[in-house]
Amino acid sequence: MAERLLRGLGALAVLAPFVVGLTAAGADRDGEEVFRFLDSEIVESSGLVLEDDRAHTINDSGDTGRVFTVDVATGETVGVTYWADGPDDVEALAPAGPGHVWVADIGDNTASRDSIEVTRVPVGDGERTVDEETIDLVYPDGQRDAEALLVHPVTGRLYVATKGFFGGELYAAPPELADDAPNMLGLVGETAGIVTDGAFFPDGEHLVLRTYTNAVVYSFPALEQVGAFDLPSQQQGEGIAVASTRAVLLSSEGQQAPVLRVPLPASIRSVLSATAGPTPSPLASSSTSPSATPAPEPEGGARAVDDLTEAAGDRSVWWWVVSGLLGLGVLVVLVRALRPR
Repeated sequence: MAERLLRGLGALAVLAPFVVGLTAAGADRDGEEVFRFLDSEIVESSGLVLEDDRAHTINDSGDTGRVFTVDVATGETVGVTYWADGPDDVEALAPAGPGHVWVADIGDNTASRDSIEVTRVPVGDGERTVDEETIDLVYPDGQRDAEALLVHPVTGRLYVATKGFFGGELYAAPPELADDAPNMLGLVGETAGIVTDGAFFPDGEHLVLRTYTNAVVYSFPALEQVGAFDLPSQQQGEGIAVASTRAVLLSSEGQQAPVLRVPLPASIRSVLSATAGPTPSPLASSSTSPSATPAPEPEGGARAVDDLTEAAGDRSVWWWVVSGLLGLGVLVVLVRALRPR
């Protein structure tokens, strides 16, 4: 009986982030529309990578394993890479060098996955089907839900930002990834909650994390907040990419959803300009203009492990209780809001 109750409460907790995403109001400001995803197959853009005059995106969980390449001048899909038949919960993309992206199968709404996965796949014009090696990642302290994968523009190291309701964390993957064993993530520090995507700036010394309604810029690796700013209203804002040290680009779920360019506040631009190298083109990939010297690698114990049992954390009963009650509270508020008056 107790186990069924906990499972029920946990299931209710799963709905909380979705309710927040669907009901959150964006800022009363507009972003500049750069293009729209015209492909009717792109209905839940959940990640965004820029590469010269191309944008790469994926649908949220529920789709087959595929990455779309879009011409930013027209919004038309010019390439599709099929990389897996049945991914679990794809939530993010990150740059992986010219003509490649990291696909992040890292969603875990029920906190039940023993490991999460990332795959480096080729992208570009034309259609292709690839069979690439999947890399397993595991948390050192129990399962987490996550929707953001970041890649350091100098070192190429992977980072996962979790989607905690009250607050999240940034975890670092090992500098060298093992493809024949799970890779233990190392905790870097705490971040904002309800993070739906993130990206590094070209200097490698700052990163930005977005939620449904705002974005926060942090120094790296200290994770000291540089500044925060509101984002324009979107159907369900999921993706972010760094266009330059002056602006970010945003994607959203929804059919024919626009990609918006949002200028950074002057206070944040001034900080970034102090460490920026040559200014990249307005739609350059966040990995194309790195600084000359890498930022110090954070500590955190990221390493490969022998098996999943070594890495699996014990899921606390209190996590289910607190999360379940939170989810129940959100549902009650939603029902009352929708009740006819």
